Amino acid sequence: MANRASTYTQVSATSDPDRPKSADAKKDLWLTLLDGVSSGKRLPEKNILVLGGTTDSQREFLEALSSEDMRKSDRQSSKQPPIANNFALGYTYHDVLDADHEDILARLSLYLLTDPSPSFTPLLQPLLTPETIPNTLIVILLDWSQPWFWLRQMRDWIRLLRTLLVSLDVDCKDKMEEVMNSWRDRGRGGNNLDGTTSGNTDGDVSLPLGPGEWEEGLGLPLCVVCQNSDQIENLEKGRAWKEEEFDFILQFLRTILLKHGASLIYTIPSVASPLQSLIHSSLGIHSLLKRQPLKHNVIDRDKVVVPPNWDSWGKIRVLRDGFDVEAINKGWSLDIEESPSRPSSGMDQGDEVPKKKGGAVEAYEEQIRDPSLDALQAVTAESHGIKLEISSQDTQTFLSTQVEVLDKIRQGNDAAGMDSSRLITGRNVSSPSVETSDEVVGAEEGRVSEHIGPVQFNMGGIQVDADDMLQRLKDRQTYQTPEPTSPGTTSGDGKSSQNEALASFFAGLMKRGGNNAASSPKPGS
Repeated sequence: MANRASTYTQVSATSDPDRPKSADAKKDLWLTLLDGVSSGKRLPEKNILVLGGTTDSQREFLEALSSEDMRKSDRQSSKQPPIANNFALGYTYHDVLDADHEDILARLSLYLLTDPSPSFTPLLQPLLTPETIPNTLIVILLDWSQPWFWLRQMRDWIRLLRTLLVSLDVDCKDKMEEVMNSWRDRGRGGNNLDGTTSGNTDGDVSLPLGPGEWEEGLGLPLCVVCQNSDQIENLEKGRAWKEEEFDFILQFLRTILLKHGASLIYTIPSVASPLQSLIHSSLGIHSLLKRQPLKHNVIDRDKVVVPPNWDSWGKIRVLRDGFDVEAINKGWSLDIEESPSRPSSGMDQGDEVPKKKGGAVEAYEEQIRDPSLDALQAVTAESHGIKLEISSQDTQTFLSTQVEVLDKIRQGNDAAGMDSSRLITGRNVSSPSVETSDEVVGAEEGRVSEHIGPVQFNMGGIQVDADDMLQRLKDRQTYQTPEPTSPGTTSGDGKSSQNEALASFFAGLMKRGGNNAASSPKPGS
């Protein structure tokens, strides 16, 4: 059977020599068609390294990145991929939909890391290959709830990335150099941010780099996302921050990111932002149906957007005068070159080795101070007997002492019911010195007048000074000329009694401490 089959095959082959050629041609045709269809349906793979933040803030970033696609894909009942970011290097993925939400433009693979420890460098090395480097973006997350840690966090992540990129092989380094050269031209001249060229240019236009631009390229595009910018209002109300502090932070970030050719954006949870457009443009993802231009915004302090290759030292200086861009640029170069003895992360970043003098981190933290460090310094100073604050006396205790002072004043003015000599003797029982009654009375009156001021009251809408009125009555009684009176008339006695009544009336007002208009007697009472 085997021989007969073999003979038949050989005879068939020799009788029709053209048949195998046609079969091979048909097979090659089908392979070509299938490869074309499969390559057309193959999704472009894009990678994002999300560094920093907490597990919750990373989830918020993923929600902000996929919020629109999630809302539009509810009708398809598509199950959202899980997010695994609780241990070491986390992972999840996200499909980018077209404007009509029917076609998938690309698949994003997101790798999540919260700790800038160098021990995680071996986990990141396999992610960077000559094939994946052109399609990779680095995102660093910062949080407005703790802006005083931003420079330290940025410094630690930049150091980690520099260590990682230096450890790659030669092919990867060559590819990164090629990527950086292409990124320097994005957003300049006739090139768009997503890598495409605009049609309004006649030829290739390459603008020269300004001072401070792309001095410390990382080999990969970088985007810094400052989350929860709604906390700006809380910092303004709770910590008395002013526009100077917010402008200082923005100028600092823009100066540092300009050295790396990075972009910057502020986001608020559950509020629409151009975060999607910025990330997609940085990865070269663009829709053929709808293009959304990415516009810069440095006016709204909670909605800042700084695209890559847009900023410059001149634009940074315009925000607020007095900011030394050159010094911060040089200081940041010193900070990222410095090698710490051990890594810092989270809230333990204050336990590092001392920083170099003239560094950007030191200048930043002199202006944007950590409240916990201020509280710690206050406790340490008090333990050494140095008090930064003076505690005020209790209100009731202060008023009780004033009651005693007022009682003494009242006793000193109550001369009608007590003999002046006995009053003077009682006040000076404990005093070793003996003074005359006139001196004591004069001193007491001087202290009383200095303490309570002139006694005034309102009479018929006119403010009257009681001391002045008494003096006028006395002068009137002293200098009036006596008139001859006939026997039996009592006109002189009536005038004198009237003056005495007025004098006693005003003296009574002074005894009651009548500088209070509300307690002053009304006319006719």
